Amino acid sequence: MRNFLVKTLAPRCQTVLEAGSAEEGAALLRGNHVDLIVLDIALPGRNGLEWLKDLREHGYTGQVVLITAFADLETAIEALRAGASDFILKPFRVPQILNAVRRCFESARLARENFVLRHTLSRSQFADNGLVGRSAQIAELSAAVRRVAPVNSTALLQGESGTGKELVARALHALSPRMQGPFVPVNCASVSPEQMESELFGHAKGAFAGATRARDGLFYYAQGGTLFLDEVAELPLTLQATLLRALEDLTIRPVGSQQLQPVNVRIIAATNRDLQQEVAEGRFRKDLYYRLQVVELRLPALRDHKEDIPDLVAHFNARLAPLLGAQPLELTPAEADYLQQYDWPGNVRELRNLIERSLILGALNVSALYATDKRRRAASATLPTDLQALEKQHILMVLDSVQGDKTRAAQLLGISRRTLERRCAEWALP
Repeated sequence: MRNFLVKTLAPRCQTVLEAGSAEEGAALLRGNHVDLIVLDIALPGRNGLEWLKDLREHGYTGQVVLITAFADLETAIEALRAGASDFILKPFRVPQILNAVRRCFESARLARENFVLRHTLSRSQFADNGLVGRSAQIAELSAAVRRVAPVNSTALLQGESGTGKELVARALHALSPRMQGPFVPVNCASVSPEQMESELFGHAKGAFAGATRARDGLFYYAQGGTLFLDEVAELPLTLQATLLRALEDLTIRPVGSQQLQPVNVRIIAATNRDLQQEVAEGRFRKDLYYRLQVVELRLPALRDHKEDIPDLVAHFNARLAPLLGAQPLELTPAEADYLQQYDWPGNVRELRNLIERSLILGALNVSALYATDKRRRAASATLPTDLQALEKQHILMVLDSVQGDKTRAAQLLGISRRTLERRCAEWALP
């Protein structure tokens, strides 16, 4: 059988090595790198299945095709669990073994390409942590990201809406040992409180009305990677306690289930609120705050590092123009000067949206900025003294600037849409 396989594979493979036992094979592997092992289960001495388990435990990542003349379903399942890439029963025809080898080589090629693409992407997109700018604030944030990324501690990102909290979270993931694992983001403000526990932890069949089948949660899908909890301050207090237990015990319990499931997930949380103030006012658990705040990164508002605006404009120009099939913008000195004067309440997101609109229209669209700036200055000249009236006037002004788009207004205000809708209901606004 070994002679037959060598003669069959030698013309089609660069190098074929042969061994008569697991011990001989182990000796060959100590001096050679191989992409594929064709391994019989029945060998003199140690059997092939035992050696396969040992290979995987000691880090062999190549492909393994197991062959045997004596097998049942249980053996096949055990082989696949042990890490076999394919399983072939003897006697087999030449096309069967060639097809198995071809599939293994194709899988190995795709795995290599995937690794290279991931590595290239992480190096290019996050070479400077994905943060654009040369200001002292961005340099300090970039250095912090490089220090925090390799560790497994939870991280808390605080900053106004539009400052790039998800970008920083993705950089922390891409520069970490978990980069090969999934990055799973969830906006805690976009899911109703009733559904949030099931969304995070999953649920058992029949756990609640409409749960016709069991479903895994986001903790499960983030296994081995990073779970990004955006707008974490929007979590209800009862769910905050459940999240705290999951972080402390590294286990989750799906809704309606009695079974605990271990998890291996790094948590990165973000909020545009002052969590210390939320804790002081009883809206956020102190123990969860300290559990999330193992490492805290604060993202600066764009108005505090306006010197980075030219670099940001160039970055968005280069990134968005090819996607939109548009000519890059060429700013006049007057336009560039106005961008530096504007206060950017929507931060980097607002600047990006402006560049995207302008690329579509073919010219820098500063009219909207002029109008918003004019309304804001007019409102500030006649500020009411009552705090609630001031809040209402500011919200109405922002709603007017975005033509009533509540999702966009909530982003600019740095609050959730649910909070904005609650305010509008209190004031009997549509």
